Amino acid sequence: MEDKKFRRRLFLWWLQFFLWWKLPAAAFIGVRLEHLDDERCVICLPYRWRSRNPFRSIYFAAQCVAAELSTGLPAWMAVREQSVPVSMLVIHLEASFIKKAAQPVWFTCESLREINQVVRHAAESDAAQTLRVLSIGRLLDGTEVTHVWITWSFRRRRQTVFSLTKDKH
Repeated sequence: MEDKKFRRRLFLWWLQFFLWWKLPAAAFIGVRLEHLDDERCVICLPYRWRSRNPFRSIYFAAQCVAAELSTGLPAWMAVREQSVPVSMLVIHLEASFIKKAAQPVWFTCESLREINQVVRHAAESDAAQTLRVLSIGRLLDGTEVTHVWITWSFRRRRQTVFSLTKDKH
């Protein structure tokens, strides 16, 4: 039990370091991982001055950042599990803002099995694989405020061979 708690704390600390290193905008607005398992990923977007717009609601771009992270973190973890290098890229984003978000919002992605399947298929083939994933933003009472559809592209990276000798042609 203590080992599980320690590993969770270590992972959360590492994730914060990773956000500041690779995604500083996400770290600045204060997104945090609430839940991650084999079926869903939940990211919390706090309602603070860093994520708020002049109209006293959460800025739409901050909502898109949290939504992307709720789909991108599981995708990144699936990519890291592959035996060959796989690249990942957002190729399309579509959002629907249903209700004003004037309090913290939790973005949930429940397509982790599909993400893992597509990443595995991309690692095994030469063709790029795409997947459209939904992240739903909800208030604490369960009210849906945002739907964000993110289309990811996954592709096995080509192995490059470097030659240290100069061609004499």
